[in-house]
Amino acid sequence: MAFSRKDLGHGIGLRPKHYGRFLEERPAVDWVEAISENHLSPGGRPNAVLEKVRRDMPVVLHGVSLAIGSVDPLDPVLLRGLSGLVKRIEPAYVSDHLCWGRHKGRYAHDLLPLPFTEEALRLVIERVRQVQDVLGRQILLENVSSYVRFQDSSMAEWEFVARVAEGADCGILLDVNNVYVSARNHGFDPLAYLEGIPAARVGQFHLAGHTDKGTYLLDSHDAVVPDPVWELYRAAVRRFGRVPALVEWDERIPPLEELIAESARARQVEAEELGSVAA
Repeated sequence: MAFSRKDLGHGIGLRPKHYGRFLEERPAVDWVEAISENHLSPGGRPNAVLEKVRRDMPVVLHGVSLAIGSVDPLDPVLLRGLSGLVKRIEPAYVSDHLCWGRHKGRYAHDLLPLPFTEEALRLVIERVRQVQDVLGRQILLENVSSYVRFQDSSMAEWEFVARVAEGADCGILLDVNNVYVSARNHGFDPLAYLEGIPAARVGQFHLAGHTDKGTYLLDSHDAVVPDPVWELYRAAVRRFGRVPALVEWDERIPPLEELIAESARARQVEAEELGSVAA
């Protein structure tokens, strides 16, 4: 089936630091993205906040532990919890990362890159299909930042991402910052990455800050979106059109107003590139 992109606008991540504000008001954003694993069990303050926010605006569920590229079996407890959460919240999208992070029953608490091989491709496609069958909907997979390359890789990352999306019939969460970080770390052209991604499969963008460590860039999510990532976002808007965009900020989280201002800047960039008036 074809992938159907939602017209959500511009959002921010829902983080505990801002729970009080979201309970008291409706902040000036179009939608929020919540970390799925924080809400798998019903009840408690996180779910009270999420349910209130969902009454106010669209919500996207974004997971960090699906480990879609691992060879361990998919976690049935996680899938049951996620399925129940999807039914309760009815999110606009459900997403996770194109990576691995489980081995022999242990979870690494990291988003580890995959080798871009035919074998890995077949594995991921089959596992995405399993997840989508359980959830009864398409999911989005996000490209991760990387700091090593596998000698056995037989294709470029963007080809791998594109073939996963087409083969599994899922969507792509294109993290623009991760494209830039990996391009700098590995010496490829980030514009070539954008050109290699099928426009019809892109359902969402991520924007974030990173840290320059000298010999490499670290995807740190602890600062404003830097100028080179804004420029790459401009290119992404020209390539893919109007795509829901979210600003991620997970460390040294600023006041809500600063986060909203970053989201407003993304809205303005989109308007400038598409020749429309910013809302």
